[in-house]
Amino acid sequence: MTTKHGGIRLAKRLDEVGFSDIVQIRNKVMGMRAGGAQVHALHGGEPFFETPQRIKYAAIAALVENQTHYPPSSGLLPLRQALVEKLARKNGIAVSTDEVITTVGGSQGLYAAFQSVLDPGDDALVFSPHWTPIGDLVTGAQARPLLVPTATARRNGIRKTLEQFSTRKTRVIYYNTPQNPSGVVFTRAEAEEVAAFARERDLIVIADEAYEDLVYDGEHISIASLPGMLERTITSYTFSKTYAMTGWRAGYAVAREPFMTALRKIVLYSTNGLATPVQYAMMEALKTPDAEIAARREEYRKRRDLLVGALNEVGLECEVPAGAFYAFPNVEKIHKKSRTAAQILLEKAHIATVPGAVFGAQGEGHLRFGYAIPVKEIEDCIEALRKFFA
Repeated sequence: MTTKHGGIRLAKRLDEVGFSDIVQIRNKVMGMRAGGAQVHALHGGEPFFETPQRIKYAAIAALVENQTHYPPSSGLLPLRQALVEKLARKNGIAVSTDEVITTVGGSQGLYAAFQSVLDPGDDALVFSPHWTPIGDLVTGAQARPLLVPTATARRNGIRKTLEQFSTRKTRVIYYNTPQNPSGVVFTRAEAEEVAAFARERDLIVIADEAYEDLVYDGEHISIASLPGMLERTITSYTFSKTYAMTGWRAGYAVAREPFMTALRKIVLYSTNGLATPVQYAMMEALKTPDAEIAARREEYRKRRDLLVGALNEVGLECEVPAGAFYAFPNVEKIHKKSRTAAQILLEKAHIATVPGAVFGAQGEGHLRFGYAIPVKEIEDCIEALRKFFA
């Protein structure tokens, strides 16, 4: 049924917004396993360990104690106080409880950030290859993502490269460190270059620090901690990676006004806040000793070194990632097109990966291998790789 006004249709702002290729790969893997095939699953992005028991018990206790009512849409005050303390101690960011808001995972924080600051026709500089949803988050705000090759920027100079890709409509820089999918960790000097460019051009930075606790080489620098940056930065965090809480959808965002008012509106009129028991679990997670987080980081380092060493051994050139839990080798030895290379590897070696092309044009020719899995599974994958290239 149609009308002279256009009939039944979707909002036009969704025309350029797609679905994740990773979901399609996951479905393919599930189908192969259902058919009895063994699949080496390196396509995922979940921690290798389960949510610690004490965190789960904190949520259970909250349920038993009837902490099941509406929380403040910005988050429980004790949780926001704990987050303020964490931000000061670990990130060098000094804020008040009114400058922190809980979100349904880091994803909602990023969605709210882009919706808060981008108008139709604006441009956003995005270091690329980039996490797959970012392009859609930008286009969903009716803006345009301008993909800035990270490798080129690091080779030729961050500011020089940003200048080359910037336009008069540029309003935002998306800044992710450690990066998904490449594992790149921006240095302090590089962060300062981004910050200087943002200040000079009066740009807003949307910082994604999902992997803040997974830096093996170098240090994690929160760009909002640099001089003159807190007032122009919205930073998104998640509990998913550090605490193995992917399914809990626990995150938070940090910003000053006028951004915080906008973030509050978007959270209020979308989810009206984060589930109350989840917030009690978050408070318990924040009590995790630094030594425990460091020990898990070393477990990831072992997995990284094992996988990257094997990739280079079979001729898939791979730089050692400084952070996150992904390897991003060049796979043109298999096929120049990453989607074809991924399909070949899945069908012939039963190794599931993610095509680099889904992370932006700069990812073409690469595959993302996730090593946040048990060591035995990595060893089995390595054996399958050796047989494939034999």
